[in-house]
Amino acid sequence: PGQVCVCTKQKGFQQQVLALNSNKCQELANHYLGFNGWSSRIITLQNVSGFDGENEELGKTLQKRSVKYLCAVEVTLPNHGVHTRGVALGEADVENSEDPLEFVTASRRAQKLAAGKALSSAFQKILLIVLENGKVAVEYNSTQEELPDFLTEEELKGLVEVNPVDTE
Repeated sequence: PGQVCVCTKQKGFQQQVLALNSNKCQELANHYLGFNGWSSRIITLQNVSGFDGENEELGKTLQKRSVKYLCAVEVTLPNHGVHTRGVALGEADVENSEDPLEFVTASRRAQKLAAGKALSSAFQKILLIVLENGKVAVEYNSTQEELPDFLTEEELKGLVEVNPVDTE
């Protein structure tokens, strides 16, 4: 007999599976693996604001300005030989686009949200199997395979490339 922990939770009777937030994932990892039993690092954090045309003149008058960041994170469990990656997008509204402090604050919120979601995404692919005697086994959940796990670090950093467009 054993217990299996997956960083997801089910809501209601609809069998809808929701990801645990990054704080809960870190708490579970610290509890079962120890504080030195895992690590995470941000591979890339890129500003992707304006890619959907929202910064065009018409868009500026019709909607609030928002800041968007794309983040790729790698989680490593060295004692178990497991590593996985997660990618996510974080977005925050800029209430007053004339205030530079408001822009910086919104940027930080978007970065933090993207990093948290990416960490949660990476943890969703890890199965923690807790045995009755307290030992923990770790498996990579291959049913959650995603492209970020198979890209090189350079490919992940180049996930979004900005090319200048000549409007003349």
